[in-house]
Amino acid sequence: MKFVDISMDLHNHKSSAVQKLALTQIGLIFLLFSVIDSANYKKSSNYTFAKSSANMSINPVVISSSVKQTATVIFLHGLGDSGNGWAEAMTQIRQPYMKVICPSASPMPVSLNQGFRMPSWFDLFTLDESGPEDENGIKEAAKLVHSLIDREIETSNVPSSRIALGGFSQSGALALYSAFTYNKPLAGVMALSCWIPLHKTFPAAALSNKDMPIIQCHGDCDPIVPLKWGQLTASILKSFAKHTELKTYRGLMHSSSDMELKDLKKFLETVLPPV
Repeated sequence: MKFVDISMDLHNHKSSAVQKLALTQIGLIFLLFSVIDSANYKKSSNYTFAKSSANMSINPVVISSSVKQTATVIFLHGLGDSGNGWAEAMTQIRQPYMKVICPSASPMPVSLNQGFRMPSWFDLFTLDESGPEDENGIKEAAKLVHSLIDREIETSNVPSSRIALGGFSQSGALALYSAFTYNKPLAGVMALSCWIPLHKTFPAAALSNKDMPIIQCHGDCDPIVPLKWGQLTASILKSFAKHTELKTYRGLMHSSSDMELKDLKKFLETVLPPV
C-alpha cells in the first residue's frame, strides 16, 4: 500500500529511527519515511509520562524543569510521529525553568494515506490548498490542546501567559488554530513547516491571542508543505496578528535543522524570560 506521510520523523533528532525513502505521486512527488521504532527510543532520565486522556494513545512525554518551574512549553508532533519524536530537541532548546510537554495523538485512518491508520490530530483529505478540510476534527483537536493548557495551569500553577505552544507540519497548523481559539492569553506559538487550517475562516475565527508573538519556520525546498503555504499563512496572519515573523531556511526540506532550533531557542528565551 502506498501512502503519503507529510511529516514523519524528518527532523534532525538523535532518537533511534529507521527511515525508508520512496516516491509516489499525489499532485506532487513526496518523500515517504517509515514509522519511528519507538521501542528503541532512549529516554533521558528526567523524562516522565503523565496520565493520558481518552484522546491520546500514548502518555505524553513530560520533561520536568531542573529548577523551580515558571514556564511551560507544549509541543505537538507531526503526522505519524509521537511525543517522543520531539522530546530531545525540546530538551536542547528549553531553559532550566521550563517544563516541556510532548503529547501523542491517537492512531486514526488518514484519508490522504488511503485510510492507513497512524497517529494524527485530525484527518487530512488533500494537499491542495483550496481542498476540503476536516473542520470538525480540527476543532475537536483544538479542544484537546485547550484541555492540556487548562490542566497545566491547574496542576503546575503556571499562568497561561507563561505557556507557549508549538508544532511541526500538521501539528504546527493545530498549534496556530488552538492558540487563536483559546480564551486566555498565551506566551507565543512556534509554527514549523505548516499552514493555517480553515484559513478562509480567518480573521473572524481569531477570538484571542492576536497580540502574541508567532514564529513561523519553513524550508525553501520543502516538497511536502511547500514554502508558498507558509508564505500564504504569513500573509493571513499579518492581516490580524500583530507580532508574527516568517523565517526561511535555504536548502531545508520538510525537516528541521540546527539553525532552526537555534532560532526557536532564542524565541522561547524572548517570550518566556526568567522571572
